[in-house]
Amino acid sequence: MFKKDDGWSFMETLIVISIVLILTTSVGFMGMNSLEKARKASVISQIDSLCIALEAFYIDTGSYPTKEQGLSALRIKPQVEPISTFWNGPYLYKEVPKDSWGNAFEYIVPGKEGSPYGILSFGTDGKEGGEDDITSW
Repeated sequence: MFKKDDGWSFMETLIVISIVLILTTSVGFMGMNSLEKARKASVISQIDSLCIALEAFYIDTGSYPTKEQGLSALRIKPQVEPISTFWNGPYLYKEVPKDSWGNAFEYIVPGKEGSPYGILSFGTDGKEGGEDDITSW
């Protein structure tokens, strides 16, 4: 026959399940926080890569792409004036990426704070002016 203390009681099982659920939930929240940090780090890296490509464009052509030409001028020779005969691209190996939230980067000419251009990601909300905006300046 079974002894009285063989196995767990129903109450002990409920306590263990509760502890496991609490731990799982806390790990999930920490994982979501880490995911958001990783997205921001990825966007910063993408902006840095675009800035390097813009500088290579400038070295070859003597100017940065215009607002009308946009960042696509780093991949495909511009068809909108001014068209430089010294374009030696493509300056990006792939199409211009979207940010970590699936939105296009905003290319600003001239840039803010005295820079010749600016690159902007609107962050999680996809709207300009939030605290989550990530910029090249």
